[in-house]
Amino acid sequence: MNGTSHLGDFLRTRRAQLRPEDVGVPTYGERRRVPGLRREELALLAGVSVSYYTRLEQGQSQSASPEVLDAIARALRLDESEVRHLRHLARADRRRPRGRRPAPERVTEAMRQLLDALGDVPAIVLGRRSDVLAWNCPGHALFAGHLAPRAPESAAGRPNMARLVFLDAHTRGLYADWPDKARAVVGNLRLVAGRHPDDGALHALVGELSAKSPEFASMWAHHRVRACSVAAYAMRHPLVGALTVTQQTLGDGPGPGIVVATTASGSSSRAALTLLAQAVRSAPPAVPEAVVPEALRTVPASPGPRTPTV
Repeated sequence: MNGTSHLGDFLRTRRAQLRPEDVGVPTYGERRRVPGLRREELALLAGVSVSYYTRLEQGQSQSASPEVLDAIARALRLDESEVRHLRHLARADRRRPRGRRPAPERVTEAMRQLLDALGDVPAIVLGRRSDVLAWNCPGHALFAGHLAPRAPESAAGRPNMARLVFLDAHTRGLYADWPDKARAVVGNLRLVAGRHPDDGALHALVGELSAKSPEFASMWAHHRVRACSVAAYAMRHPLVGALTVTQQTLGDGPGPGIVVATTASGSSSRAALTLLAQAVRSAPPAVPEAVVPEALRTVPASPGPRTPTV
């Protein structure tokens, strides 16, 4: 799949997911051959010509104005995150993405200081492709206690949270509502793919997960996007039992973000996190070698240029 088809794929998929009754389009009881809105129906709702909208879906037009995109977004009933994603895809259509070796993501000294200052609050540093770049001790214990504490220190073998969620039984078992967490992971990767259409390492990750996880492939095909800045998840931790945490991402810039897990004051979940922190402090020294199963490791980007496939 080349870069100019991303917008068309998104429009076709989201149009197929919108039923006529959702937007007040009468069907008069007719039998329809398409699962969602027809192109002419969507074009009418957006106030654009059918031929122009068809060219957009077929990747033959690279001149969609912000006003036209906003009209199409309203017709498709897109939320704020989805509208931003639509605009990113349209901008990508105006230029041919060049495959390139992505710059390595690093943890700044300020981030390391913040991880240390958070104390007993679980926190991990995630790159844009969900690579785990660093974590504090409670963050490691909460999200990936079955992995070696120093795993993120190896650039070639650090864990990747998307792989863990879809391919690792321990991580899958942590979430009481695993499908909700999985959809959030896929939705966030969709947002990143729209912002960075020339990221070869991201395309490789998506291809790998699509091949290894039918559930990922199905969710990816729905073209749902989801900003994961704040979300609450019920978890089932093997050491401290059931708890509900609010996962928040600190930082919305182009670099890595810090994901922290907090709980309501005075709740049983707060007590569980306190118990987990105590267990971390009393644990024996960690084995220095960072061991991550090969299937869950970050795959280094290939050295040469490549054509994006997302």
